[in-house]
Amino acid sequence: MIGFTKLQSNGNDFILIDEYHEVVVPEERKGDFAARYCDRRFGVGGDGVLFLGKDDVADLEMRLFQPDRSEAEMCGNGISCLAKYAVERGYVPIGRATIKTRAGVLSLKTEMEDEELFVEVNMGRPRYDRGEIPAAGNGRFLNQRLHGCNVSAVNTGVPHAVIFTERLEEAPVTELSPRIRYDPVFPMGANVNFVRVHTPHEISIRTYERGVEDETLSCGTGSVASAAIAHILKKTSNEVRVHTRGGDVRVRFDGQGNAYMKTCPKMVFRGEIP
Repeated sequence: MIGFTKLQSNGNDFILIDEYHEVVVPEERKGDFAARYCDRRFGVGGDGVLFLGKDDVADLEMRLFQPDRSEAEMCGNGISCLAKYAVERGYVPIGRATIKTRAGVLSLKTEMEDEELFVEVNMGRPRYDRGEIPAAGNGRFLNQRLHGCNVSAVNTGVPHAVIFTERLEEAPVTELSPRIRYDPVFPMGANVNFVRVHTPHEISIRTYERGVEDETLSCGTGSVASAAIAHILKKTSNEVRVHTRGGDVRVRFDGQGNAYMKTCPKMVFRGEIP
């Protein structure tokens, strides 16, 4: 039997496999495992599978395999969920910790607010240069015409395209996003975010996630990407509350340009897979 824990952060849900002490799912089967058990009808259901491990440098290691069998570089909501599990298991204390991801080692802080555990992740500096997104061409990818829209792009751990709209509920998320996600301008693909700015401190977003290949209720890196593009285009301030379909994400930028996202992840249930 394989024990698992189901967690979610603003509706972005994950199956977590604890490999802190030993490997549970062999390396060559991790992608197939995610494809099978992320299925919401014939599996457990989830936007991805988190594998929690040890690391020689960081306190923890996180790997994320998605329903299409691919391994993602990182995931903000995934880190939050993994941190909550690690605190509750006693792998790290409440306070500061580091997590190794394919996008590098990230630091985070856990703290109690109103008897709930909140996780704030230092997502590092958003990368706007096309070579770092990656996107074809030179310079920054801001307000470029693509498939009839003004599109901006940034890497906040994974590539993200951002489109601003005043009619968010009517945005063609599932229709237009795949065309942008697979456009040759993004050689590694891109997540696609539709964003409405309410005030300098408040935005709403809808996100189509690469790897999931559908709209998700929330996306941590998408929340940061949307806030980062809004901020650099002077639409918002350095602190913004991001409303996703699954809940709110708090995003802030410090004086060095680092982005921080804060959420309140939840444990949904535990179980065993035969």
